[in-house]
Amino acid sequence: MNPDRGGRASKGAGARVDLISLTDGDNSFRVRVRGRRSPGVLHLHDLLDAEVVISSSFVSGRLGTALRPADLDTWDRALDRLADGQEICWKDDDHSPEIRIHPHDEEQGTVAVRVEDLGASCVSVYIPLALEEGWIDEQRRLLGQVRQEWPSEVLQSSWGVYEWRR
Repeated sequence: MNPDRGGRASKGAGARVDLISLTDGDNSFRVRVRGRRSPGVLHLHDLLDAEVVISSSFVSGRLGTALRPADLDTWDRALDRLADGQEICWKDDDHSPEIRIHPHDEEQGTVAVRVEDLGASCVSVYIPLALEEGWIDEQRRLLGQVRQEWPSEVLQSSWGVYEWRR
């Protein structure tokens, strides 16, 4: 549904959905999507407001970020690499926190997540997570839920030229 021209609310308005949710009961790492950044504004409509949420017995924090449709695509490909046992680096552009996930950290013997916000706060957080079998499949399910809640509704036909998908 286009939040468009008729002033209707965007599908998913007010909803919060986790794109990533990794937790072992003691430590957790989440990327929570809060909604469209600028519903109805053609060139910004598909941009999603999100936040990185980290929680452990030692540290907790939140960091706002934005997700483009291309970020969802790169996360999809990153899940394939994680399933193959490879380390991934996601959201490593100049305006986002860099998120690294090690599917098997040698030192900890667990999955490990490192979040670095070198562009703004200069803070880095490392979290080991003892995750259950099937955690990658759960992340794929969450990705599908985000895409269903906030489908891509704008087509960029050429640089700087946008139109609503039909």
